[in-house]
Amino acid sequence: PMDHGISNGPIEGLENPANIIYKCENHGLTSVIINKGIIKTMPKPSRVGILVHFSSSTSLSLSPNRKMLTGTVKEAVALGADGVSLHINIGGKEEPEMLEQLGMTADQCHKWGMPLLAMMYPRGENIKDPHDPEIVAHVARIGAECGADIVKTLYTGDIDSFAKIVKSTPVPIVIAGGPKSKTDLDILQMTEDAMTAGAKGVTYGRNIFAHKAPEKMVAALAEIIFKKEISESKNKEKTLKENNVNYSAHNRNKLSKKILNMLGKKNINIFGNSTKPEGVFARGGSRSLQKKFGFKPKISIEKGIK
Repeated sequence: PMDHGISNGPIEGLENPANIIYKCENHGLTSVIINKGIIKTMPKPSRVGILVHFSSSTSLSLSPNRKMLTGTVKEAVALGADGVSLHINIGGKEEPEMLEQLGMTADQCHKWGMPLLAMMYPRGENIKDPHDPEIVAHVARIGAECGADIVKTLYTGDIDSFAKIVKSTPVPIVIAGGPKSKTDLDILQMTEDAMTAGAKGVTYGRNIFAHKAPEKMVAALAEIIFKKEISESKNKEKTLKENNVNYSAHNRNKLSKKILNMLGKKNINIFGNSTKPEGVFARGGSRSLQKKFGFKPKISIEKGIK
C-alpha cells in the first residue's frame, strides 16, 4: 500500500509514488494500493494491478482512527482500477460507522464485479494488544463476513497461532508490514513465517517504498512468495499423479491460472499469454489492462539486498 500521503503526507519514499511503482514493477511487484488522485496523475499506465484506496483520515485530525469514505465503486470502475481497498479499525468508538462502510461497499463491489480488499486492524480504545491471536482472528473474520474478497490484517508473531486464524477465515489473508523494520531479515523472516502459516501474500508499504533499494526488497519478497507457490504446485501435481489423475497440459494450465492469478488467492497477479487470469482480478480492470498493453511481466529475482 502507498496510501500514506493522506494520512501522513509526503513521507520518505513517497515523494513521487509513480516512480516507486515503475521502479519495482518488473521485480516481482504484482499490485499496488494507491489513492485515486495518484492514479489520475500517473504519467503512464503501470504494468501491475491497481487497487484504489477509498478510506482516509489524517494524523492532524482529532480522530485519526476514524476512516471516512473518499470514493465509490463506480468511480473505481471509471478509473480502470483492478480492485477497491478499505481500511477498517475495530475496537474503537468509530467502529460502527466503518462497519457500515465496509458492508455497503462490499455490496457495491459485488454488483460491479469489483474485488474488495479490507484492511482489518485491531485499533481503538478497547484493544490492549493488537497482536492477540483471538482479537486478530475476530477482526479478520469480521472482514470476511462483511463481504471482503481478501482480508489484510496483522501477523500475530508466530506460525501456529496465525495458521489457526487462516483456517478460521473463509477468504484469503494477506499480512500487513507495519512500521519500518529495523533489519531486512526481520521483514523477510516474517514473510516466510506468514506464508508457512497459510497467508496468501503480503501488503507492505514502508518496508518497501522507504527501503534504500525498494526494487531489491520486492525481488527478495517475491522469491519467498513465488518459491512457496511453485512448491505447492509441484506437490499437487505429484498427488494427482499418485492418485492416477490425468494431469494433462490442460490441467496444468488450469492450475497455473489458479496459481498466478493471486490477488484473490495469493497476492500474485502475473499476466502471460498462456495463463490469462480468470479469477478474482479478471473481474475488474485487469482485463482491460491486458487488452490495452498485452504485457507479460517478468520476475527478476536478485538474491540478497545490498
